[in-house]
Amino acid sequence: MSAQEATFGALLRAMRRDRALTIEALAEASGVSVRGISDLERGRRADPRQRTVTALADGLGLDDAGRARLHAAASAERSSVYSPVGVRSFPRGAEDFVGRADELGRLETLARTADEDGGSGDPAPEGSGGSPYSPDPHARPVIAAIHGAPGAGKTALALRAARRLADRFPDGQLIVDLMGTDDDSPAPAELMVRILKALGVPDRDLAKAGPQGRPALYRQTLADRRCLLMLDNARDEAQVRPLLPGSGRTFVLVTSRRMLTGLDDVHRLQLGRLAPAESAAFLAALLGDDRATTDPEAVEAVARLCGHLPLALRVAGNLLATRTAWSVRRLAERLAHEERRLDALSAGDVRVAGAFELSYRQLTPTAARLFRRLSLVPAPDTSAACAARLTGQDLYDTEDTLEELVEAGLLDSAGDRYRLHDLLALYARIRLTSEESAEDIAHSRATMFRWLLETATAAGLWYEPGAAAPPPSAPGAVDLSSADKARDWLQSEAPNWLAALHAAAANGEHATVVEVVAALQWFADHWMYWGHWSEVFGASARSAEALGDPLLEATHLNFYAWALGMCEARFRDSLRYSGRALVAARLAEDTLQQAWAHNYAGWAHRFLGEGEEAVFHVTEAAGLFQAAGDTPGMLTALQQRATTLRDISDDQEKAIEVFEQLLSLAEEFEDRIGSHVAAIYRINSLAGQGGCHSRLQRWDEAVRLVRASVELSRTVGNSAMEGRYLIHLGDALLGAGRTVEAREAFEQCAALGPDAGTEHLVEARSRLADLGDVPDLPAA
Repeated sequence: MSAQEATFGALLRAMRRDRALTIEALAEASGVSVRGISDLERGRRADPRQRTVTALADGLGLDDAGRARLHAAASAERSSVYSPVGVRSFPRGAEDFVGRADELGRLETLARTADEDGGSGDPAPEGSGGSPYSPDPHARPVIAAIHGAPGAGKTALALRAARRLADRFPDGQLIVDLMGTDDDSPAPAELMVRILKALGVPDRDLAKAGPQGRPALYRQTLADRRCLLMLDNARDEAQVRPLLPGSGRTFVLVTSRRMLTGLDDVHRLQLGRLAPAESAAFLAALLGDDRATTDPEAVEAVARLCGHLPLALRVAGNLLATRTAWSVRRLAERLAHEERRLDALSAGDVRVAGAFELSYRQLTPTAARLFRRLSLVPAPDTSAACAARLTGQDLYDTEDTLEELVEAGLLDSAGDRYRLHDLLALYARIRLTSEESAEDIAHSRATMFRWLLETATAAGLWYEPGAAAPPPSAPGAVDLSSADKARDWLQSEAPNWLAALHAAAANGEHATVVEVVAALQWFADHWMYWGHWSEVFGASARSAEALGDPLLEATHLNFYAWALGMCEARFRDSLRYSGRALVAARLAEDTLQQAWAHNYAGWAHRFLGEGEEAVFHVTEAAGLFQAAGDTPGMLTALQQRATTLRDISDDQEKAIEVFEQLLSLAEEFEDRIGSHVAAIYRINSLAGQGGCHSRLQRWDEAVRLVRASVELSRTVGNSAMEGRYLIHLGDALLGAGRTVEAREAFEQCAALGPDAGTEHLVEARSRLADLGDVPDLPAA
C-alpha cells in the first residue's frame, strides 16, 4: 500500500472493500453511522477515538493483526494530521487569575449541561446515534456570553474557564479573537473559514461548499463534535450570530464589552469589579507576598484607587513589580491625585485609558455626549431624570441613551439607577474638558443642580404639617405623588442634591439655600441618622446670616441646634446655637422661633442631666407655643414635658398621663398637621409610655406599648425611630424574661444598618454579645 493509502481513511476503505462490504453494511455491523464512516474514509474526520476503531474492527471481522494495523493507523493519524489539539495551547494571561468563584462555578455548571450525552455514561463511538460526530436533534449547544466594562477581566475569566473545562471537550478547544474593538474586525464569513480549518476540514471541502454552502458545512461540522469554542472580544450580535451552532454539544464562550441583548438562548454573565479582598490578593500575586504584607494598608489603598478593576490592578501590579525601588505607598500616593490617576495607570503599551477609548469611540455622538456629561454628577450613580438635565433630552430618549451606554459596557445599571465606574468617570471627565467648552459644561452642571434643588424642595414639602401632593408646577420627570415616593427620591438622590446645595451656598445663592432647607426640616425627622444634616442646616444657618434677616437666622439656627443635638449628640454645641437662635428670634420679635429655641435648649439640658435648666426652658417653650397658636409646637412642648417628667422628676404616673394626652391630641389633630407629622408624636408617645412602665417594672404593658411604637415607625418608614425603639423593646423584653424575643429585637435593630443610628447599632450589638446563648428566663 502506498504512503497515501497508509492513512487511516484509506486503510479503512481498503479493508472494507477487501471484505466486499458497502458502507451501509459496515455501518450496520459496527454501529457507526454511514455518515461517520464516509467522513472517516474521505479524511473529513481526523483523530478517530479508540472506541470507534474497535467498533469498526469488530464490524470488519478483523483478526488480531488486522486490528493492530487499524489501531496503529488511527494512532498515526492522531499524531500526524492537523487537528483541534493544535489549538489547545491557550495564550498566557490566566495563570495569576484571582476571584470570580461564582462565575466560574456557573460556567462549569453550564459546561456539564453541554457535555451531557444522554446519560449513557461512556461516550458513544463517532457516527453512532448519540455521538458527538452525528447530529442529535435533541442536543442543543450551550452559549455563555460574558460582558462587562473595559478591563473587567472578561477574557481572563473565559480563558480560566476554558482551561478548566478543556478535558470535557476532546474534539477541540478553539479560541478565536473576533477583534471587536478594531475598526477592521473580521467578518463572520472569514471567521467561519478560520474555525473550519482549525477543526481540520480539508480545503477541498471548503472549496466545494463555496461561500454559499459554508454556513451549512460549519453548522454540520460543529453539530457532529463536542467542542469548546471561545469567541473573544465580539463586536456585536451580527458578528457573533452566524458563528453560533444550532445543534450538537458545543459549549460556546462569548466575551464582549457589549451585552449582546439581541442574541437568543444565551446565558449571560456580567462582570463587575472585584471584591476588595480579591483585589488585594491579585496585587499580592503580582508583587509577591513579602512585599504585599509589608504595608497591607497601602495595598488596600492601591486596590481602592484602581476601582477594583482587574486591568487597572494588573497595570498597578506590573508597575510595582518592575519598579522594585518603589514602595506600595508611593504608588498609592501617585494614584491619589485624580487628575493624574489614569496617566499613572500605564505600564509599557498597556494603558487603562486606552482600553476605555476603544469603547468610547464606538458610541453614537448622542451617547458620547451623555457619557462625558455624566462625569458632572457628584455621586457615583444617578437616575434617568437627573441625567436628562445634562443634555436636554426628554426622559424617554435619555433612558434609551443610557441603555446604549449600558449595552456598550460603559455604564452599570441597578433598578432605575445608573452608575459610572470610578475610573470611567475620570475618563469621561477628561473627554468632557477636552471636547466641550467651559460655558457648555457650566450650563449643563447648573441646569442639573437647579433641577435637583427644585425637586428636593417639592419632595421635602410632603413632610410639612398639613402637606398635600405637590402642585402641578412642581418639577417634572419624577413621580412625587406620595410621601413615600418623595422619601425614596430624597434618599436615593441625596448625595447629588447635597452637592447642589453646597454649590448654591458657595455661589452666594443664599435665598435658594434657605428655601430648600426649610422644605426639608420635617423630613429630617424621618431620616435622622443620614449623617449629613449638620452640613445641611449649618449651610442654611450661614446663608440666613448672610441674608441679614433675623427671623431667617433664628429659624435656621434652630434647625442647626436640632441637628447637632439629635443627630450627633453634641448637646453643648446645640445649646450654643439654640441660644443664638433665641437672641435672633427676640430681635425679630417672633414668638414661634423663641419657643423652638427654648424647646431645643430644654431638650439638650435634659440629655445633659441638668434638670432645673431643662424644666425652665420646657416651661417657657410651652407658654410661647401656646401664645403663637402653633399646633406642632404645642404637641412638641407636651412631649417635652412628659419626657422631662419621666427622666428628671421621676413622676412616672404623671408622665404617663401627659404621654396619653399627647397621643390623643396627635390623633385629633392629624388632619390639621398631616399624617407623617402626627406619626412622629404618636410614635414618641407610645414609646414614652412604654418607658414609664419599664421604670415601674410593668413589663408586659411596657412591651405592648413599645412594640406598637416600633410597628408604627416601620409602617411610616422611619428607620431612625424604629432602631431607637427596638433597643427599648429588647430591654423591656429582657425585663419580662422573654430573652428569645429580646434577641430578635436587637437583631432587627442591627439589620437596619446605618439608618438606625451608630449609637443604636453599637447598643444592639453589645446586647447581642452579652446575651450569647442565654435561654428564656422567668419573669422577674
